[in-house]
Amino acid sequence: MERVKIRAEVMWPYFDRVNDYTGKYQVDLAQLSDPAVKALEELGINVNNKEGKGNFITCKSTKPIHVFDKTGEQIEGIPVGNGSKAVAMISFYDWAYGAKKGRSPSLKKLVIEELITYDAGDAPVALDDDDEVL
Repeated sequence: MERVKIRAEVMWPYFDRVNDYTGKYQVDLAQLSDPAVKALEELGINVNNKEGKGNFITCKSTKPIHVFDKTGEQIEGIPVGNGSKAVAMISFYDWAYGAKKGRSPSLKKLVIEELITYDAGDAPVALDDDDEVL
């Protein structure tokens, strides 16, 4: 088996801009089911676990990540928010850097089934010195 299809919740998506810390486009695929974890581990992919995310993997790319809706249309200009439900096709790539080597997940396709739109809210207003701080 060279790839698996999993259901996940999208967390911290950087589809069309790079993450400041990693310098890559990336997304966490979270709340993975036990069968999804098993299938990913059979591919040799390490699955992480963290409170609030459950079982998850982080997919990174040097190119923008294209995201699609259920009809196959590319989602553009709509900020995908945390908690959006998705189906992802995952493969892997092997890497070596100096004395280190490993296997990382490769996101082949991401289809958003239930979109939660990210809303940054209104720009913050400046605090005046006489404002009460609670």
